[in-house]
Amino acid sequence: MSGPGDRGPIVVGLDPDPAHRTALAWAADEADRRHLPLRAVHVEGVPTRGCRGREVPPSWEEWNESLHKTGRRVLEEATEFVALRQPGLEVESLLAEGDPAWVLREQSRDATAVVLGTRRPGRRQEVFGSASVALPVMAHTECPLVVVPEPEHPVQEPAHFVVGVDGGERSGAAVDVAFEEAALHDAALWALLVWEPGPLRVFDEHEPQEEHRRLLSETVAGRHARYPEVELRQEVRVGHPVQVLAEASAQALGLVVGTRGRGGFTGMLLGSVSQGVLHHADCPVIAVPTRG
Repeated sequence: MSGPGDRGPIVVGLDPDPAHRTALAWAADEADRRHLPLRAVHVEGVPTRGCRGREVPPSWEEWNESLHKTGRRVLEEATEFVALRQPGLEVESLLAEGDPAWVLREQSRDATAVVLGTRRPGRRQEVFGSASVALPVMAHTECPLVVVPEPEHPVQEPAHFVVGVDGGERSGAAVDVAFEEAALHDAALWALLVWEPGPLRVFDEHEPQEEHRRLLSETVAGRHARYPEVELRQEVRVGHPVQVLAEASAQALGLVVGTRGRGGFTGMLLGSVSQGVLHHADCPVIAVPTRG
């Protein structure tokens, strides 16, 4: 996945609970696979606003030091975990104050990818609730955002990725990332275009489906030529894009979707689809911003 910095780090937002390490493990493995540094980020959610007087009240000093102490411990534990999992991997640590979504959006400017974790069973509340950072980061990130669920899900063999293709020109960014990920993981790729007819359905669906197949083939053709080793499967389906993509990726290594713009067909508004699969998909979701 080509980030703005090309050789920029894999940035991972840390869960302070050491029992939840799936996202950190995914990020460490990805950084090692790409020969990139890993940047572990812990954000203290409430910034210290200081005091107008000459002296800072002791309660504020204690509160601030407590936050820093906890943050340093989180980063140290994460670094130790990565050292055991990927010895020799270059690891950077960042302890930041402020809004987590803003900090991670800023980190995305020079990153190859930003990785976050999400927990089950309360995933809907977490992803869509006010405490979540995934959606605001996804809306403004400058690089792909990877949302990794806890715990790890079963993966079907042979391993494969799924990519949602919307029929528009700008879905090519997601397809580029999907081919790259499949090649790095020695996995197959399933390119899926989902067609959701409007309220006035046509009785003869043969012609529009053929048009969809043509556009899908054109979208992946040149990219497949760059990755001939990737086994490619192409399919056009009728249904709701979120439901079809989530079901198709149930045992995949990852689901790749675009996050901005509107494709050529009803129902494939990239932003709404990428948000929907964050809720419904069981595998890691790689949300790729469309630039330009």
